Formats: sequence, structure tokens, C-alpha cells
Amino acid sequence: MNILAVIPARHGSSRFPGKPLAAVAGLPMIQRVYERVLSSGACDKVVVATDDERIAAVVRDFGGEVVMTSIDCANGTVRCHEAAERLEAGGEQYDA
Repeated sequence: MNILAVIPARHGSSRFPGKPLAAVAGLPMIQRVYERVLSSGACDKVVVATDDERIAAVVRDFGGEVVMTSIDCANGTVRCHEAAERLEAGGEQYDA
């Protein structure tokens, strides 16, 4: 099996803008989530799906992988789907 984990991350939340970049015990929340998913060993690949370059830059800085998505994604599920489609369009294949 080839398992992909996609973590949706949006900066423009109405309740907590910038939440993925908020520090939790000294690290950005998105880094903590990424590292937890990676350390689970349950996935072959982990990516962050975002439409925000600030989030993408932080992910790249800690060595994570980013897939840029449209700002028009209605929710996290749609953002994850778009990221998976972009990866598959680039030749990568994952199990659903």
C-alpha cells in the first residue's frame, strides 16, 4: 500500500486567524501536527495542503512538504482532495 496523509492548513479562519502558525510549546502548531503524523508510521508520505505562502514557508523551513491549493477551497476536505489530485497529476499514486 502507498498511504498519503494530507493535513489541511488555512490561515484565514474567522475564529482563530493564523492558527496553524500559533506557537505551541515553542513550535508552530502545523509543525507539531506534521511531526506527529510522520512519527505515527502509518503513512508513506505526509504533506500540508495550504493556500497561504506564510504557512508553506514555515513547513518548508522545518523540512516538511507542501502542496499549494486554490484559495477557493470550501473546506478542509476539498483542500485535501485538491492536493491529492495535484500529486497524482504529477505521477504519484496513493491508495484511497
